[in-house]
Amino acid sequence: MRGRGAARGPAPGALLCTVMLAAACASALKEPPPVEALGGAAAAEGSVATTPADGAGAAPGPDELLRRADAAWAGRGDASSAQAAVGQARQFYLAAARADEADVAGLIGAARATTWLVEHEADAGRRAELATTAVQAGQWCQRRAPGDPRCDYWLALGLGQQARERQSTALDGVDRMIELLRKTIAADPALDEAGAHRALALVLLRAPGWPAGPGDAEAGLEQARAAVALRPDFPPNQLVLGEALGRNGDAQAARAALERGRALAQARQAAGDPDAAGWIAEADGLLERI
Repeated sequence: MRGRGAARGPAPGALLCTVMLAAACASALKEPPPVEALGGAAAAEGSVATTPADGAGAAPGPDELLRRADAAWAGRGDASSAQAAVGQARQFYLAAARADEADVAGLIGAARATTWLVEHEADAGRRAELATTAVQAGQWCQRRAPGDPRCDYWLALGLGQQARERQSTALDGVDRMIELLRKTIAADPALDEAGAHRALALVLLRAPGWPAGPGDAEAGLEQARAAVALRPDFPPNQLVLGEALGRNGDAQAARAALERGRALAQARQAAGDPDAAGWIAEADGLLERI
């Protein structure tokens, strides 16, 4: 399921666990390491991120680190260097999180960049490591800003990835993911272009149904429609609506939604949106299956 951009990063559709049958039932949440150690070996590379641009003077502060992170994140549209750009952005975001013990912008950015990297990483072991880091960043975000729906949302997406990459956490992780997505919807339904509705729709559409899992195609369609009602011009919302309509047997309406999503993505591509190419590819794949 890797490939669709979720909001400004990885696809929520790619974040959920499609296999609910796990050999063991492990807790999806464990005590995270200190913020200074987030990312493991990657964290040690943070010295690169904190080096002044001109190689002289004081190390940059949190605001400058976030500026550099955002600039690197914007470079993900170049297919030849996208992973390197997002990897650098992740280092800057983690450095910002270490530099300011109160702010959550660095943790949110790190979670977003990390989930993107998971969806573009070929090595399964590395994907699992990255997914765990996304969860840990979300946990620290919650600790620093209890009640902030952004923290709940990005933790939910990280849990979905971890459930897929570490299947022993699937049962617990998907349950927690759904709970956090519903909590986000209650607090800020428009967050990340209605991302919680969109992600919840895909969990319900793609997970096994009762008794093996929470899958429910009709409930998934309801969530997809809610996402479109809030943000009708955001391409992934139309794509998830098309998928949901198809799963519920309305091929004609599904094709219409997918074609609208594709057209919206093409317009964004023309305007320079770095995620648009992925949305177009996703639309093409879904249209082929109708």
